[in-house]
Amino acid sequence: MALPPEPWPTGVAEQCEPLVRRVLAPNPSPYTYTGTQTYIVGAGADVAVIDPGPDEPEHIEAILAAIGDAKVTAIMCTHTHRDHSPAAAPLAEKTGAPVVGCAPLVISDEALAVWGTRADEAFDATYAPDRVLEDGEAMTGGSGEGGWTLRAVHTPGHTSNHLCFALEESGALFTGDHVMGWSTSVVIPPDGDMGEYLASLERLQEREDRVYYSAHGAPIEKPRQLVRGMIGHRRQRENQIIRLLGERPRPLEDFIPDMYKGLDPRLNKAAQMSVLAHLIDLEKRGQVSRSNEEWRAN
Repeated sequence: MALPPEPWPTGVAEQCEPLVRRVLAPNPSPYTYTGTQTYIVGAGADVAVIDPGPDEPEHIEAILAAIGDAKVTAIMCTHTHRDHSPAAAPLAEKTGAPVVGCAPLVISDEALAVWGTRADEAFDATYAPDRVLEDGEAMTGGSGEGGWTLRAVHTPGHTSNHLCFALEESGALFTGDHVMGWSTSVVIPPDGDMGEYLASLERLQEREDRVYYSAHGAPIEKPRQLVRGMIGHRRQRENQIIRLLGERPRPLEDFIPDMYKGLDPRLNKAAQMSVLAHLIDLEKRGQVSRSNEEWRAN
């Protein structure tokens, strides 16, 4: 999707609804759209910061300016990609707030043996939470009309440690990169898992959230409709892969010209990783197999 015309509201606190403001980080890219959106939740003396973003002094100062005199009760991270959590540590140092939310990334030794690399260069190695939230656990703050409750919803798939946060007072869901307002999420093995990603989408489909605030892109006003379409899109990709393998066995890179016509060359590697995630999931289900560098239908 093409970027919207500039200027973008980088560094400006925008009011999304009475309990929610967002601050756009200065890190636009083909993977982050106009940048990472940090959310400030709460309208009273206590606030939470969701996805503090990259460790950019300009962005951290913009967050602090938006917070003003309020106390930061929690700095909450949906996952630990480098555009989401690195600002947590410096923001915690400046505010004294605990870092809570997702667990640190752990890639198993088994995955390391299979892949030959930890494949974690995109992750924030500095992330050290004071508290990891389990599925269904909540953080609270404030009181009266400015009070808030943020409950963790475990949504692995984009990453194994991904959480969404449900704002119970308004029916909003902060979806990080699990569901975005501008593009489908990239699922990159070995940490990303397509089977888990689809299961997490189906979990969100069963919920009744009013609006999604993602880390990238516009608010999602019809969330269940979008999630239904995303599940259909992924199933369509599965069918494409099976059809192409029905023609002949092929290596990973051969899928891309047929499946992603007109793709920005900068996104070619991401597309390959998404297809690989589908192939691995299909392999687990016994529908495809691989020999050396080639995949074939069973």
